[in-house]
Amino acid sequence: MPEGTKKLGVLAIAGVDPYQESAGEEYMNSKQRGHFKRILEAWRNQLREEVDRTLTHMQDEAANFPDPVDRAAQEEEFSLELRARDRERKLIKKIEKTLQKIEEDDFGFCDSCGVEIGIRRLEARPTADQCIDCKTLAEIKEKQMAG
Repeated sequence: MPEGTKKLGVLAIAGVDPYQESAGEEYMNSKQRGHFKRILEAWRNQLREEVDRTLTHMQDEAANFPDPVDRAAQEEEFSLELRARDRERKLIKKIEKTLQKIEEDDFGFCDSCGVEIGIRRLEARPTADQCIDCKTLAEIKEKQMAG
């Protein structure tokens, strides 16, 4: 890896370097799909391990504190952990949906307009299903509806 270049978060989890495209290489060829499949599988495995670790931690930490303040603090901690795990479970589902898209050769293209999403965007956010333009428009519309 060139000096001064850092691995992105999910790339570091998977232990892979950013994908180096060859001149004239076809977009989303089998080599590129394999690259993203490795990233997504490593990310999914890491999230699953975290869910298992939380379950074990909560079972080990479950105590019946006589002091209501201690009991409330423990319940709040558990509530925060459960909320985080719920977000991770949703992310695991999204990762599995994306892995399915790779298997069906439908990965890497915007669901809205069909244009190529781009290797760097997908490395930063492997579950992206919209190009940056469509995602920006969707966020603007969402803000207008909420505001």
